[in-house]
Amino acid sequence: MTTIPILAILAVLIAALILVPLIVTLFLRDVDAGTIRIVTWWGGATRFYRGPGKSYEVPLLTNSTTLSSKAINVDLDITDQTADLDSNGVPQPIKVRVLASAIVSVGDSDALIKTAANRFFAKEEAEQMSTLIDLLSSSGRRAINLLTHDQLFSARTAAPRPLPAAATTPSGAPPLPLATSEEISAAAEEDDDPLAIIIRKACSRELTDLGLIFNSLNIKVVQSEVADARRRMSAAEAAANADIVAAQQARRAKEAQLDAERQISNKQRELEQTRLANAVLIAEAEAKKQDALAGQRESELKATQITEAQAGAEALRIKAQASARAEAIRITTVAEANAESIRKVNEAITAGGESYFRYRQIEMLPQLAPVIADALAKARLVTIHSGDHNGGNGSSANAAGATTNQIASVIQTVLAAQLVAKTDLLGGSGEGSAKK
Repeated sequence: MTTIPILAILAVLIAALILVPLIVTLFLRDVDAGTIRIVTWWGGATRFYRGPGKSYEVPLLTNSTTLSSKAINVDLDITDQTADLDSNGVPQPIKVRVLASAIVSVGDSDALIKTAANRFFAKEEAEQMSTLIDLLSSSGRRAINLLTHDQLFSARTAAPRPLPAAATTPSGAPPLPLATSEEISAAAEEDDDPLAIIIRKACSRELTDLGLIFNSLNIKVVQSEVADARRRMSAAEAAANADIVAAQQARRAKEAQLDAERQISNKQRELEQTRLANAVLIAEAEAKKQDALAGQRESELKATQITEAQAGAEALRIKAQASARAEAIRITTVAEANAESIRKVNEAITAGGESYFRYRQIEMLPQLAPVIADALAKARLVTIHSGDHNGGNGSSANAAGATTNQIASVIQTVLAAQLVAKTDLLGGSGEGSAKK
């Protein structure tokens, strides 16, 4: 019993989950971007929904349709004659061909949208495009008939005028009003191409009658025999100018190359001069080096000679010292020998006494006699005798004794000197003693 109500409740819930989205979908429709949804209620009231968004509709009570609000691009190929005149004012039209593309779209107001839905979008798509091409082409031909050839090819060189905006006012003053849409449109028209301005003005009424507005006109190509001739002439002038520029650039390049070569030559000449100067400096440095080496060798030679001289002097000094030592040793030896001989003589004299001395005097008498005679001849013997009244004979005896003593002293002195000076006496005494 309790299971049946639960199943019924579940079925009702499931049905509600399925039916509610369906019902909502019937009342709310999606409006994609770039589309406009027109909903007409029972009684004639109309509402417009611009995507992206949702439109509210009630089945059986409303009627709806969808329009495209995207821009429509129309390609134009217009061929006609310009309004050129010759110097006398006689018409001299020039045949031109204009390739352009125009962009139109549905108007922004609800009235224009409703008009476009009834008059333009009610037609087939091919008829829609044919209608736009005919309308824009006729406006373009009228524009070409009103313009000259130069106006079609002229490029606007003037800077675009800024759009009117709120002017700056001093602090505290009320700001000026912003520019109106008409002023903005007028400023945009002044900066637009003359052909586009004329086409805009010529077809604006026809487009408004279709619920459309003219957005822009892009002129791709304007072709004419005059334009082709001018283009060829411009190309020739451009080629000539390019040749002139190329010749000037070649000349400048040649001048630059010559300047570079001249600078390189100057640099090379400076380099050669620098090398020569460096070579001279190197030669001078080498000469100074050789002089320095020669001076060093001479100094070394002098030092060697001085060293050799010092060595010779040292050798001579050593030799002299050796000779002096040998001479000293010889003299010392002779002196010691003399001293020994004198000592032996003294010992002999001491041992022999007065008899030995007298014997030696008698033995040396032949040698001593000349020497004693010469010594007595040179000796100044003066005997002063002062007579005494009382004893005259005694004083004479004393004077004779004094003289005798002096002569004996001289003889002894000569004998001693001969004994000391003559070394052969020492040997002779030895030999004589040995002989005896």
